[in-house]
Amino acid sequence: MYLLSKLNVQTALCTPFSALRRSSICGLILVCFLLAGNLPLLAQQKVPPVHHSRIGDSVTATNKELTIRMIGKRQRYGGDAATRDEYIHSPKSVHIHPNGKKFYVNSLEGGSTVVYEMGSFKRLKVVDHHLGAEHDHLWSQPSDFYPFTHYPKNNHFMGKPVESAFSHNGRYLWVPYYRRTYDINAQDPSAVAVIDTETDEIVRLMETGPLPKMIAASPDGRTIAISHWGNNTVGLIDISSPNPEDWHHKACLVVDYVLPLNYSTTVPVDRDNKSGYALRGTVFTPDSRYLLVGCMGGGGGIAVIDLKDNRYMGRVLGMMANVRHLIISGGYLYLSINAAGYVQRIPLDTFIAKAKELTGTTVRLSGWEQCKVGQGARTIEASPSGRYIFAACNIVSQLYVVSTATMQPIASITVDSYPVGLDVSEDGRYVFVTSQGRSGKGGNAVNIFEVEYATPEIPEKTAADTAQIVPAAADGATETAANGGKAQQDGESILSRFLSCFTASTEESDSGFPYLPVAIGAGVVILIAGVYVVKRRSCS
Repeated sequence: MYLLSKLNVQTALCTPFSALRRSSICGLILVCFLLAGNLPLLAQQKVPPVHHSRIGDSVTATNKELTIRMIGKRQRYGGDAATRDEYIHSPKSVHIHPNGKKFYVNSLEGGSTVVYEMGSFKRLKVVDHHLGAEHDHLWSQPSDFYPFTHYPKNNHFMGKPVESAFSHNGRYLWVPYYRRTYDINAQDPSAVAVIDTETDEIVRLMETGPLPKMIAASPDGRTIAISHWGNNTVGLIDISSPNPEDWHHKACLVVDYVLPLNYSTTVPVDRDNKSGYALRGTVFTPDSRYLLVGCMGGGGGIAVIDLKDNRYMGRVLGMMANVRHLIISGGYLYLSINAAGYVQRIPLDTFIAKAKELTGTTVRLSGWEQCKVGQGARTIEASPSGRYIFAACNIVSQLYVVSTATMQPIASITVDSYPVGLDVSEDGRYVFVTSQGRSGKGGNAVNIFEVEYATPEIPEKTAADTAQIVPAAADGATETAANGGKAQQDGESILSRFLSCFTASTEESDSGFPYLPVAIGAGVVILIAGVYVVKRRSCS
């Protein structure tokens, strides 16, 4: 009887456990792993708290090297007559004219570029991107690079301005459109508008690939590069002539493969995330020989293009995942890492030397330095001297300042939620931050900061004439950065690559597909199903 009772107990215990093990152990592991390791991402999937900066707010750096003070704003919500501006509608980016007299704000949903006077911050003009018959004569000759495959070609639409870049010593401002408004899923060619900054009027329109975002002008003034987030391609435009009518498309290069675009023409999809490598940050090397393009999604890394023969070389890996913005300063290549909230850097010469090993595939580059800033690191810019990196951190609604001497954060200050764009004036005195918003909350503001430096900013020379910034060797900091920092970077890189699989790379609406909640939900469903099987078997 004892043995029979023991066997019955074992059967009662083991049978349900066996069923549970077979039916739900995968779901249990998935739920526990995701919950335990990704609580920060769970919070990120919800819209973070809305913050509003206040004029007069200030912060002094921990090392006393600078003080940042909020001195003004332009906002669509609230405020008074001194700050209210109805044309600030989902401001995506801001760029200061090289002569320091004006700055330009791209209002994505407003379909306009708003021009302001520096100093007084008075609105001077609104460049309207609603294109009609009166603009037909401004279009350049069409290119075979960008065929229309989903809609009949139609040059009458509202352009949604994203980023911008100056060319010809500031005479022209190039503004790519996120998509043509009738192309709901950004599958056909979009366009780029060229504004004459002397009149602040559109003087040229040219076709681009689908969903162009980042744009850059080469230092030698001969080429405009436009990275097409929508299909893994990069367009090159010849602007060597001073006459806009002579500008023409010269190449459209493919990063590994052209993303197939076969989405509905009536039902919207999330193109902020269904976009392959999601090409974003774009920068020319100082000698105009190479073009570097960040891959915010897909396999990640930085795509490299040799402009000597307009050839795609491959991708350099080894940095953290979710690369958003690229700049070159003081002989270093700097990156913003969106999801994890980091600024990384590596000597540009080291990067190029590794890139030369590319043969159309990938190479891995180690030795990156990194600095933790706020989650959602978007646009970064260097101060004129290269001593500081300013970073707009979207999730935490903060402007961060990084010392390039130590690669440590030295200051942060609240900005209106949720910052995306940023620019620094030529003298370093002003920093402008645009806050676009997330899921209809926050945003619609341009924050204006004034920076006072303990030591005056002296603009750095071109990279070819400037020695690299050497990190200060204080209390073994250099050894930590070179050795311990490398170990930390490897660990962070693994984590960031994992997180990027569940983190939407949302850029415009910031309401991307909730990959993490869906994954957790699937695990919960599997777990519940397993428990149900256990109960059924234990009762039968």
